Amino acid sequence: MKTLKKRKNEGRTDYLIRLKLLKSERPRIVFRKTNRYVISQYIISDEAKDKIIFGVNSKLLLKYGWPESLKGSLKSIPASYLTGYLTAKKILKEKLDEPITDFGMQRVLQKTKIFAFIKGLIDGGVKIKCSKEKFPEEDRINGKSTKSDISKTIAEVKSKIDKL
Repeated sequence: MKTLKKRKNEGRTDYLIRLKLLKSERPRIVFRKTNRYVISQYIISDEAKDKIIFGVNSKLLLKYGWPESLKGSLKSIPASYLTGYLTAKKILKEKLDEPITDFGMQRVLQKTKIFAFIKGLIDGGVKIKCSKEKFPEEDRINGKSTKSDISKTIAEVKSKIDKL
């Protein structure tokens, strides 16, 4: 009981939201941001015990053709979009159930990395309800608004992910 209170006081777990997610009895896609990467995990809960089926880190984008020179931008909006796209392709390839999204204690603001990730999931073929006004502009997702236009790179990475 003490650890339950500790996680709540530290702001690491909102138990009301967690309880609602667990009651749905559906798998979850957990989205997390670190200082360097974007991480997504496909999680199944059994009796309030989480089991990670697979995880995708934006560092994997290097394997699919993300340039080494842009290694510092693996937490950007385009990287979030491609991480969501890669996650969706893995879900469809392994024929897993449609998940619900779990953002934990993160602030969910419109037109941010979270919604770029969701757009990647939707474009990859996962059915998630979300209004289109919340997504970032296409120029931001495709990398046209960055210092150097990386839209061609993103298109190449996306085509390599499609070959999964």
